[in-house]
Amino acid sequence: MKQVTLLLALLLLISCKKELKNTKLSGTVFGTFYEVTYSSEVNYEKQIDSLFYVINKSMSTYQTNSDISKLNRNETVKIDTHFRKVYEVSKIIYKETKGAFDPTIGAIVNAWDFGPEGKIVNLDSLKIDSLMLTVGFNKVLRTDNTITKPKGTFLDFNAIAKGYAVDVIAEFLDKKGAHNYIINIGGELHAKGINIEKNSGWRVGVENPNFDGTQSLSRVLVLTNEAMATSGTYRKFKIDKDGNRYAHIIDTKTGYPSKTNLLSISVIAEDCMIADAYATAFKTMGIEKVKVFLKSHPELKVFLIFENDKKELETLSLNGFTEQ
Repeated sequence: MKQVTLLLALLLLISCKKELKNTKLSGTVFGTFYEVTYSSEVNYEKQIDSLFYVINKSMSTYQTNSDISKLNRNETVKIDTHFRKVYEVSKIIYKETKGAFDPTIGAIVNAWDFGPEGKIVNLDSLKIDSLMLTVGFNKVLRTDNTITKPKGTFLDFNAIAKGYAVDVIAEFLDKKGAHNYIINIGGELHAKGINIEKNSGWRVGVENPNFDGTQSLSRVLVLTNEAMATSGTYRKFKIDKDGNRYAHIIDTKTGYPSKTNLLSISVIAEDCMIADAYATAFKTMGIEKVKVFLKSHPELKVFLIFENDKKELETLSLNGFTEQ
């Protein structure tokens, strides 16, 4: 009888172990890939796709019928909750970074052929100065669900909306009771709990900035109940006649592509939306300004990869960015 009881207990234990399976979803969204892994047998692919659709319809500058595209054509639009949340957080980060993060830089981004609309042929300083008159997030106002902006101002939330979408999926999974998950949209991450299949934390990597297109990791760390966003300048850039490399990130003060030795910026924060926006802002700020900024923002953990004066790669961890 004891042997039968022991056998049943072993079978029950094996059965329980078999149940510890993640559901893994993947696909394309926002012009990049997504991967969602969570501890539930329920397939939420349709619901997640629906959330992506709504966010795209609200804030994609690549969709002509989106709310933000209509606003950029100066049409009257009633914005939704997603737009409102991203707008309010953008205002805060715009002020915190003294304009280094500015969603109204879109017209300049397009002019340099880094955005959804066509570049300006024979772009010169006069045209840039003219476009810069439309830049300044402080010129954009919200009254309830209505946005008021200068006629020529081009709104672009692409530097924050992807991270926001990661957080939306995380909130959805929390509500469904799937409290162990990792969400990855184009390298923007939000992790919670553990990987139940391995009974360990979620291991993630920071890529080396390889200009030849190859992939390798600079750092591997465990992400737990946090979000991480990485922004790089090594995939989209221009090189001038003197061999200087200019990032696709536009300096919001000058209207010109940023000349920077910063190649990769990874930010860990409570929310991916926050991490995403700051990773973009830090590219234009430069290393010294980032170091000063982080003294008053201990909640942000930052990992920088940059070129030194000898064109050698160096790394810098700030505010306790975890290294393993």
